Amino acid sequence: MTGNRRTDRIGTALRGENPTVLRRLESGFAVIGDVQFLPGYSVLLADDPGVQRLSDLPRTKRLAFLSDMDQLGEAVERACGRLDPAFRRVNLEILGNTDPFLHAHVWPRYEWEPAELAGEPVWLYPRSRWGDEQFALGPQHDVLRDAIGSELDALRPMA
Repeated sequence: MTGNRRTDRIGTALRGENPTVLRRLESGFAVIGDVQFLPGYSVLLADDPGVQRLSDLPRTKRLAFLSDMDQLGEAVERACGRLDPAFRRVNLEILGNTDPFLHAHVWPRYEWEPAELAGEPVWLYPRSRWGDEQFALGPQHDVLRDAIGSELDALRPMA
């Protein structure tokens, strides 16, 4: 059964049907965001759609999720820093206000951002950015996807 990645992000990832998946990590899936107005935006999805909050996980799984969030953040930092000299930092967020499953946002931030938004949360960007087709994930982001995936591979703990 093929699902819609926007309504069943975790289920489609578990079934190998989610094209935004960059890598499988210990606690879930590193995915590239549907919108790329800040190139490199990625999300860590917990691998259990029934988990709503970090506190729903036992401590060991909680720590694994936080470690994976750190790993994805560092991969985005390295890739975006290599691809854009105006890269500044990453913001890491676990919010859970819209989607009812545990996930963490990894937002790269850049020097070229509008001054009035550069020091603000990403969520203050105008709604028009979120739905504008020019910022939609597409083949033009393949180099970025590959770069983040390669950095995730390089950061993978040795077994």
